Amino acid sequence: MYLDHQIIIILLTSICIMIFILLWVIWSDIIGAGFEPTSRKRVVKMLEMAQVKPDDLVYDLGSGDGRIVIEAARGFNAEAVGIEADPIRYIWSRLMLLLSGKGRRASILWGNFFWKDISKATVVTLFLSKKANYKLKKKLELELKPGTRIVTFFWTFNGWKPIMTDEDDMIYMYILPDSL
Repeated sequence: MYLDHQIIIILLTSICIMIFILLWVIWSDIIGAGFEPTSRKRVVKMLEMAQVKPDDLVYDLGSGDGRIVIEAARGFNAEAVGIEADPIRYIWSRLMLLLSGKGRRASILWGNFFWKDISKATVVTLFLSKKANYKLKKKLELELKPGTRIVTFFWTFNGWKPIMTDEDDMIYMYILPDSL
């Protein structure tokens, strides 16, 4: 009898874990991309490529654990805002920001970046997916001012030609033109 209870507990636990993983994958697709942290080397390279300065306002769309936001504030003394839809990553990134001591220069917002106003950004960074970039392109064109620098890791924007490329690290920088 005791062994039957253990087997039932193991089966229920396994089922719960599988459901959690399945929901995590589906949720990641709904919000635009899964979580795959960008290496610190690439984060710095992205911000250097965008020539981030202290008077910039950097928006990181799908900010994950907040590493780009924290680095923009710490290493480049810029203001930075991350937008993260996943509640667990949002809480984690807020904690990382608190521990970094850069809360005055940076913040993390919870929500879907498609519904957030990003018009004040002078630099936008992202590592999303091909599908998310496709959907995001129109929002960027409509909301951002000409001259805004957009830096992507891995995924490009169809129809836009990067003004700077690092093929080794798959980083692409675009500058929003006066007219599209």
